Amino acid sequence: MSENGEFSFASKGESGSNQLPKIQTIKKETQVCHDDSTPPVKAQTIDELHSLQKKRSAPTTPIKGSKGPFSVTISEEERQKQQLQSISASLASLTRETGPKVVKGDPARKAASESNKVTLVPSHYTPTPNISDSALKFTHILYNLSPAELYEQAIKYEKGSFITSTGAIATLSGAKTGRSPRDKRVVKDKTTEDELWWGKGSPNIEMDEHTFLVNRERAVDYLNSLDKVFVNDQFLNWDPEHRIKVRIVSARAYHSLFMYNMCIRPTPEELENFGTPDFTIYNAGQFPCNRYTHHMTSSTSIDINLSRKEMVILGTQYAGEMKKGLFSLMHYLMPKRQILSLHFWLQYGQKWRCCSFLWTIRCRIFGSIFSCEAIRTGKTTLSTDPNRYLIGDDEHCWSENGVSNIEGGCYAKCIDLSKEKEPDIWNAIKFGTVLENVVFDEHSREVDYREKSVTENTRAAYPIEYIPNAKIPCIGPHPKNVILLACDAFGVLPPVSKLSLAQTMYHFISGYTALVAGTEEGVKQPQATFSACFGAAFIMLHPTKYAAMLAEKMQKHAATGWLVNTGWSGGSYGSGNRIKLAYTRKIIDAIHSGALLKANYTKTEVFGLEIPTEIQEVPSEILDPQNIWSDNNAYKDSLLKLAGLFKNNFVGFMDHKIGEDNKLSEEILAAGPIY
Repeated sequence: MSENGEFSFASKGESGSNQLPKIQTIKKETQVCHDDSTPPVKAQTIDELHSLQKKRSAPTTPIKGSKGPFSVTISEEERQKQQLQSISASLASLTRETGPKVVKGDPARKAASESNKVTLVPSHYTPTPNISDSALKFTHILYNLSPAELYEQAIKYEKGSFITSTGAIATLSGAKTGRSPRDKRVVKDKTTEDELWWGKGSPNIEMDEHTFLVNRERAVDYLNSLDKVFVNDQFLNWDPEHRIKVRIVSARAYHSLFMYNMCIRPTPEELENFGTPDFTIYNAGQFPCNRYTHHMTSSTSIDINLSRKEMVILGTQYAGEMKKGLFSLMHYLMPKRQILSLHFWLQYGQKWRCCSFLWTIRCRIFGSIFSCEAIRTGKTTLSTDPNRYLIGDDEHCWSENGVSNIEGGCYAKCIDLSKEKEPDIWNAIKFGTVLENVVFDEHSREVDYREKSVTENTRAAYPIEYIPNAKIPCIGPHPKNVILLACDAFGVLPPVSKLSLAQTMYHFISGYTALVAGTEEGVKQPQATFSACFGAAFIMLHPTKYAAMLAEKMQKHAATGWLVNTGWSGGSYGSGNRIKLAYTRKIIDAIHSGALLKANYTKTEVFGLEIPTEIQEVPSEILDPQNIWSDNNAYKDSLLKLAGLFKNNFVGFMDHKIGEDNKLSEEILAAGPIY
């Protein structure tokens, strides 16, 4: 290198024995040869370097109501302390000690110092001198983690968690792959004894408060014994006036991500001012209940205490228990506010600017576990319509403000899912989506949705924003149409019927669909299935109470009831044909446009249903089922058989009065089949 710092080659005469030119490396002692185009990393250790990779994202907004020149904002440290105090109170044992010592952060990371750990004594618990060993340890709280953080936790610590080819996370729910309704219990106390639906036909299996507290203690002790627990603070109901705050405490990242998707996600500002939850779930599903505890019939127990506003899960890791437990809660809380909470799909028409309910019940047996959702009535397919916005796919409220979705996500069945049949669901399975109990290729990680090796009840849970035509916020005006969907395998219900108010109540309370051969072991002939209010497994009050509220709202807002059959025509299952989806779509369009209100109608025998004589682009001959049965005697036999099943099912509802003068009850009974 020359005096000016430049490299130079020697001449040919100075070349070495290998005839290659020598490189001169002479440099001045005052010069250093280095690249100074970027500054050095500001870290002395690799751990310090990793700490620079992430920046803090916690907002520092003032609490609500603190405005003006003399307003005081809560420091981040004080806010975090209040947050931890609330969580500690949730995790407190009721018999031995106060709330546990809690600290935010993953125990695997050395980010939390001793000075950040806060020992808490909730004011509403009385300290006792007897302190257990568990009081000496810290419980790390992973609070409202993002999907990316929960992915990391699941893949690193939970066996059976994998990223699939689309970016969704696949996981396993353990031995239980569906709900356990026979293990779901509700505390029967002085309040709920008179309010709730108990006895024959009711989904509410009673338990006493002492047994609930025993199970709660078992769940809390298990959660406090862990190094870390996940805590979600979220909302139910998109209507801000009737929003419910819920806290979910769980041991698995899978459960935390599932509820992140299924509940309504708070903004950072809403989270800062969340405060005390209205309802808390303790999900200790990895730990069994004590079989020797009163009321326990298995190692699984899902317990709801409406007075304490708490739910305890033991012995099952199936995430759907949390979703449906909260739905049961809303079925209790909302009617107390004169709000109707029901199980249906809700659409808002872009073209016709009106809301419609689509109600359906689909039932099937998965081993010993009874689960709604099996026979495809067409509800999902009909609801994915580009002409209509999706407000929600499952759980909603109808209040004086209009309609609103209870949830923040969708929980779709995946068995036999295809891009061609259900493109919206297919495309929603991406990063952030939880795939439950699916099977995938070990190399490509592509999911085989036809595979039933783990269970037939495979599921996908994703935020509602993943559906392109979702209406955000998920609220809408008062519905003009209430559509009850049935998959009639007996082949005798018309493709569409206009219902009177009393008929709407009758078919709503009945909640009819049918099992067909092949959907359940031993089923050779169509079997009628009835689920009160199209969701009997989740309702808390007697079905007639929900029916009375529905009647009141339909009358007030001039809504019309419809019964749409997506099942068989021209014969029962095995001899007739499934009604074409294209025809059902035209029927739904005619309902939404108002064209069907102007049609001419005739009345069927036995069920007394009004059926239109003509619908554009739908063959007129299929509108009256009797027209296309080749054997009229067989048609009448099938019709009378189904009518008898309806009557037998309704016997349990005949003794309950609706309305002060009981007039509506009499009209509903008269709206059933007559023969």
